[in-house]
Amino acid sequence: MPALENALCCAVGDNLVVIGGVPSEGGVIGSVEMLAEGEGAFTGQPPLTCGGMTGAVAIEVIKSGSAAGHVLLLGGFDEVRDPVSTVYLVDLATGVCTPQPNLLGERCQFTAARLPDGRIVCAGGRGFNDTELSSVEVCEPPALGAIDAAWIWRELPAMSVARDGCKGCVLSDGRFAVLGGDDANDEPLSSCEALVVGHHPHWEVLPPMHEARSCFVYAAVAECILVAEWEGPPQIC
Repeated sequence: MPALENALCCAVGDNLVVIGGVPSEGGVIGSVEMLAEGEGAFTGQPPLTCGGMTGAVAIEVIKSGSAAGHVLLLGGFDEVRDPVSTVYLVDLATGVCTPQPNLLGERCQFTAARLPDGRIVCAGGRGFNDTELSSVEVCEPPALGAIDAAWIWRELPAMSVARDGCKGCVLSDGRFAVLGGDDANDEPLSSCEALVVGHHPHWEVLPPMHEARSCFVYAAVAECILVAEWEGPPQIC
């Protein structure tokens, strides 16, 4: 696999999938590679039919019915590095990108996760006119009992601060935690907060990280969140 910047990465079943990114020679690519469990090397999959992709979020589609699985690609940059609001359902066996309902606005370098009830929530990032975002939205069924109806995006309460390059995950109690990122002055943040979902969604303050961080790596492990970046040791909160 070539050296890539801002590639999309997610687990699909027992496989690791890497999508798009910016290679060392520049440009934005739409390649797809997969590392199967127990294998020692990545294998190429058909490229995306929707073109190059970077700065987006990839989320696995559970029980997709595809031989290689499906992912949702949310937002990101297009090939001229402008943020987009597009959402695609991608068949990893063919690379075919099927458009889905767009995000409420352009969003790249943000965080997103699937909630325990199946809804998808997106937070922060960078939007139109290179503006850092505090906005939050959720994709959900349009009405109780609706059958075969397209899901829609709905605005949720904003975070306490704009966060570009933030990271987020679902905690063991179902809350959606958002960590770090750059604020509206392009300064990295150590602060963290969690969205309580339900009939009255709201944000709660979480303990800050020891270091201010943006565009870092993270993982939810058991009842802990592990964060790390190449410049320093990992932290557990």
